[in-house]
Amino acid sequence: MKVVNIGPDPSLAYRPNLEKNETKEKEDYRNFETGSLFDRVFNTYKLMHTNQTLEFVKQKHSEWTGCNHTKMGMMDAVMSLDQVVDESDPDVDFPNSFHAFQTAEGIRQAHPDKDWFQLVGLIHDVGKIMALWDEPQWAVVGDTFPVGCKFQNSVVFRENSFLDNPDDKNPSYNTEYGIYAPNCGLDNVLMSWGHDEYLYQVMKFNKCSIPEEGLYMIRFHSFYPWHSHGDYLHLCNDKDLKMMPWVNEFNKFDLYTKTTDLPDVDKLKPYYQSLIDKYCPGVLQW
Repeated sequence: MKVVNIGPDPSLAYRPNLEKNETKEKEDYRNFETGSLFDRVFNTYKLMHTNQTLEFVKQKHSEWTGCNHTKMGMMDAVMSLDQVVDESDPDVDFPNSFHAFQTAEGIRQAHPDKDWFQLVGLIHDVGKIMALWDEPQWAVVGDTFPVGCKFQNSVVFRENSFLDNPDDKNPSYNTEYGIYAPNCGLDNVLMSWGHDEYLYQVMKFNKCSIPEEGLYMIRFHSFYPWHSHGDYLHLCNDKDLKMMPWVNEFNKFDLYTKTTDLPDVDKLKPYYQSLIDKYCPGVLQW
């Protein structure tokens, strides 16, 4: 086995305060009612909720899941997020690459024995690179939700952002189950298109060895109506319910490590490169 020299323990470089962020209380996160970024956030969701239809999602699956856009290593993909500021996020206004390392470090502090979990923290938003390839942000970022069935009330801005979505008026799609069978399982549900589903498809295409729990975190971490509000349980099977606690465990690091106290990325990169080499090595197809 090749021994990777990762230098000084990078855990000394950055330790997020998970109990209390110095600048924000937990209840201040995900404020979709007020704030300096409100207009940007609402406009992004309005476009998303107008255009994310069943047919649109099917089109995006056809366009992206063949992973024939480019080839690059995972760390290069992570660092490309330097160029992405998530226009749906009411909490931060800095490049997504910093958030990647913040999340990973928060997980490593709490779960030092689960290196795959730490890696998921690093890469969970990498699917946002679609925004660098001319995909509009409303088809990349933000909370996700099923298409092909009723949009539930816990979806962000549900009351006033779906008015122009034709699926909301289609009797084949606007019922509780829509096109789906009871307890069909989330594997059989088409989610609004975005970075979650795209990265999940990239992981599967490249046969990355991240455990099933990690793949669920990647695929459903933005599915807040499900993991945080208890909606869409009528579509879930036993596997989904078993995986939900893992997604919720991930979610607290994804959310509560966001702070303007930014990590020293250069000191952390060697450690995380070693995890990449273990679970999703080499040049990947995107």
